[in-house]
Amino acid sequence: MALQHNHNLLAARTTILQSEAMEVTANLRPNPSLFTDWDYLPLFTPSSMNTTYLHDSSEADLGLSYLIERGRKRERRYQAAKDVTAVTRTQVADNERTLSYQVATLFTNIQFAESTIELAQQDLKSFQQTVEIAESQFKAGGISENDYLKIELQLLQFETDLEQAQLAREQDLSDLRQMLGYESVPTDYDVADSFDYLPLTANLEDLQMKALQNRPDLRAAQQGVTAANSSYLLAKADGKQDVTVTGNYTHVNGINGASFYVSVPLAIFNRNQGEIARTRSVITQTQEQQAATNGQVMTDVKDAYEGLKSNDRVVLLYKNRYLDVAVRGRDIADYAYHRGAISLLDFLDAERSYRATELGYRQSLASYLLALEQLREAVGIRNLP
Repeated sequence: MALQHNHNLLAARTTILQSEAMEVTANLRPNPSLFTDWDYLPLFTPSSMNTTYLHDSSEADLGLSYLIERGRKRERRYQAAKDVTAVTRTQVADNERTLSYQVATLFTNIQFAESTIELAQQDLKSFQQTVEIAESQFKAGGISENDYLKIELQLLQFETDLEQAQLAREQDLSDLRQMLGYESVPTDYDVADSFDYLPLTANLEDLQMKALQNRPDLRAAQQGVTAANSSYLLAKADGKQDVTVTGNYTHVNGINGASFYVSVPLAIFNRNQGEIARTRSVITQTQEQQAATNGQVMTDVKDAYEGLKSNDRVVLLYKNRYLDVAVRGRDIADYAYHRGAISLLDFLDAERSYRATELGYRQSLASYLLALEQLREAVGIRNLP
């Protein structure tokens, strides 16, 4: 939806059309020039204005001139314009890659917020029951007022967690709507997908190879070198002097005549030396930029891959061990509390540890999914192994 409706991307795509229009302009031939004149008309002696005078004493000229471009200028201009269009098209593709990453990031953030809301609602409901039990015990003299107030104050944290998660969800939904194209989705829309662990099996070398093949910013850098070479060839072609050919028909003193002219500038001072030197330097510049982009692509994939593997290890720690430990600890504390083996504060401490572990797992899972999206952006493809 974002690739179809995002206004910034739609605006960027018009640059391709603009560049294609420049190709048309670059491929145009020079227009011929038509000129005419009629000299020695007796405007201040109208009595002399007669057929004989006009035929024998006035002069009329009609001519046509055309500029012949040398050095294959039109071909060089057209090729340079096409190379610029190729770079522009690839840059727009890179904008699409960035937009896809931004949309996926917001999508994951909304999933995390909704997961946190679900956990916060469960915790709040459970703790409200605990507060009610504590209130009954306080009134019956089972616990002190100080212990009861400590328990009641802990309710604030649960209510705050719920409010923060709801605020994050609403803000991320609003930001995502802007990314998708504000008018393309209704106000009360939502996202739906599994918020779960997705293992990655690819190795770093394969991912880096795919990135070198698919990253549009790297292709743009490579095409920039090609465009720089085209500009250099065009500058050399512009250094060639063009020839102007003129044909002229003249009627003067009753005689019809024809004249032909050829003119060409003498390349003594201006041979387009400055532009040739500049475009030669641009070639070196773009080559260095390509090398830098190539290294940046490898670095991006490396950093994203290592970040993903680190988050992967943390998620597996939760899944394989600590989630079960937290559940068992809470269940044991619940069992012991209801049988009078531990105090209410000890039970609440176990509940707090369980909640912190569950929230930590969701945060680690969100970090893992965000790292996965970062790796997709670094490689330049959505479908990773």
